[in-house]
Amino acid sequence: MLIQEHLQRYADVLIWGLETARHERYRKNDIILIQYHREALPLAEILYEKIVARGMNPVQRMGLTVPMEKAFYSRSGPRQLVFQPPGERELCERIHGRIYLHAPDSLTHLKAVDPARIGKVLVARKPLRDILENREMAGEYGWTLCTLPTAELAAQARTTPEIYGKQIVRACYLDREDPVAAWREIRRSAEAIKKWLNGLKTAYFHVESAHCDLKITPGAQRKWAGVSGHNIPSFELFLSPDWRGTEGTFFANLPSYRSGNYVEGVRLRFVKGVAVEIHAETGEAFVAHQLRMDRGAARIGEFSLTDRRFSRIDRFMADTLFDENFGGEQGNCHIAVGASYADTYAGDPADITPALKRRLGFNNSALHWDLVNTEAKTVTAHLVTGKRIVIYDDGRFHC
Repeated sequence: MLIQEHLQRYADVLIWGLETARHERYRKNDIILIQYHREALPLAEILYEKIVARGMNPVQRMGLTVPMEKAFYSRSGPRQLVFQPPGERELCERIHGRIYLHAPDSLTHLKAVDPARIGKVLVARKPLRDILENREMAGEYGWTLCTLPTAELAAQARTTPEIYGKQIVRACYLDREDPVAAWREIRRSAEAIKKWLNGLKTAYFHVESAHCDLKITPGAQRKWAGVSGHNIPSFELFLSPDWRGTEGTFFANLPSYRSGNYVEGVRLRFVKGVAVEIHAETGEAFVAHQLRMDRGAARIGEFSLTDRRFSRIDRFMADTLFDENFGGEQGNCHIAVGASYADTYAGDPADITPALKRRLGFNNSALHWDLVNTEAKTVTAHLVTGKRIVIYDDGRFHC
């Protein structure tokens, strides 16, 4: 659905994202993992050639097909669910970069699977994610990802493949002759906003909209992150707050798909950092199962805001990568229940330990699920001095 010119530009932006996302420069002979769905093969081939041309070593892996994934989750025994293939840990310990190309054939094929089985797989694979996170903090590893249009994504987003493809082209600035230059400019603008936010001595943020009334406590030694090259597209600025200071109600008016389940109208009420009331207009039982996945699943791991001046996304895309970066008329605010991001730690990344993360209130979980609110909203920073500053309304930051 994307023409060759768009794919070439997409590959250039992804290479920029990969290079931007890693603290250290890439070198010849570095190992770059390309993971992709079957429909993303044309872009994977372009990336493979570009990585070889840079003197690095690409490793390609196609994801499970729909029948394979259904067989795995429906027929695997307890030991099979937690099985890790030989070499998986070694690969995580040795790769220097990873590019993931998301192009699913189906979003609902796992709907009949017991969510507990899916949760068990996520928990079993968490040690591998921890390896990659630690290596990323040390500057040894970087990653980026993108989505390509498929008939399934368009259908679930209730639009045509042509309209869906055009939204991806616009969102990623692939309609520009030099999209990388556009992304560099967005990154410069985001850096200025982050510098302003990080200079505020904020005791807590208050999010107010028609259906949200939420208090977020940033916590000690935090910094805002975002537009780091990790996701293409990505316009959000976010931090991982001290989960213990979360109070009030959050409502996700944008639907989402997760593990084959369609979920709509999620409403969570937090008391002392934990979601004690869980409701959803569609998929409530599934949401409750997800938030019981482990001890940290019902806590907040991320708080995010997107400025509508940068994001050209103006419709539901049935894909979290795009939906969490929704611009539209009012921008968006989203939270993620579950795992936090260590790259929002303001100190030396080398100092990060599990004990320090616990002490600072960084949440730990196998879950990370973004829930998006696109209502008109005001976000007020309550400073430690007692002063109040509106940092976000009308879908934009006010610095």
